[in-house]
Amino acid sequence: MKFLNFCKFSFWLVALTILGWITPSKAAMLVTSIRNDSVLRYDDTTGEFIDTFIPENANGLDGPSGMKIGPDGLLYVISIRTDSILRYNPQTGAFVDTFITDNNLDFIEDLAFGPDGNLYLSSLSGEQSRNKVARYDGRTGAFIDNFVAPGSGGISGPVGIDFGEDKNLYVGNVFDGEILRYDGQAGAFTDTFITGNQGDRFADFTFAEDGNLYIANPGQDSVSRYDSTTGEFIDNFVESSSGGLDRPVEAVFGFDRNLYVNSFETDSILRYDGNTGDFLNAFVPTSSGGLDGPTSIVFVKDIPESNNAIAISAFVFLYGLSRFRNHKNN
Repeated sequence: MKFLNFCKFSFWLVALTILGWITPSKAAMLVTSIRNDSVLRYDDTTGEFIDTFIPENANGLDGPSGMKIGPDGLLYVISIRTDSILRYNPQTGAFVDTFITDNNLDFIEDLAFGPDGNLYLSSLSGEQSRNKVARYDGRTGAFIDNFVAPGSGGISGPVGIDFGEDKNLYVGNVFDGEILRYDGQAGAFTDTFITGNQGDRFADFTFAEDGNLYIANPGQDSVSRYDSTTGEFIDNFVESSSGGLDRPVEAVFGFDRNLYVNSFETDSILRYDGNTGDFLNAFVPTSSGGLDGPTSIVFVKDIPESNNAIAISAFVFLYGLSRFRNHKNN
């Protein structure tokens, strides 16, 4: 009898554990706020402010200009005024370490992890001879080389960087309105993949699941769409100033497959239909939560505090139902 009771208890304990695992997890949107040196967290469904995820100047954070989730699952944040990359826990905001500090960089505008697992940083400078993309060991942060040498391919204002499906490196040359392409293994200049229209200024960009390239275009206050295979212009997916868009720096797709764009001059995050580009709403209204100069957006899966509560409630219900059935059968 005791053994049977033990088995019953073990069954419900296992059920409780499984319920805790399968409870749907929440997600959050993290936004860098460069003018007050912090990272803010918002509900990814409603856009409501949750908290200051990384407080002002925490652990030396000074000018967060970009961030990405690394292959190790940590949040990598650019500290542009200290030439550093800081790492944080993406669920709690806890500081991990200063992964890179390199005074040979000028203004780190963007970061990307390559197919080789290494970390690539774009360095923007007022001196033509110092514009480059540097490469670092993705495990240790040790400097490897200047993967794209200063001036290579006419690089003059490297901002957004990312690797395409072809495993080559693409660099947004902001002042010339170009996307330059470099060999993903050697770093040699391949070609000018995209030459924008007059007045274009290309900042960060996103290779999307639909096979297209979406480019934040602060020169036109729009988001330009190009074929990511041929480089051909398709359209302005988000029309100029749509929804009050003013100086977009980054455009990313959320878990809901809609497009989120930071409107730097209005201190807001605007949301657009992921299929049509139509304006939906000001997802994060102006200055919500103290947002001041949004530069980068990252969506992260968040470990919900409510999982345990939901699992316990379900456990109590199922256990009670079992007791009722046993009593009825007896």
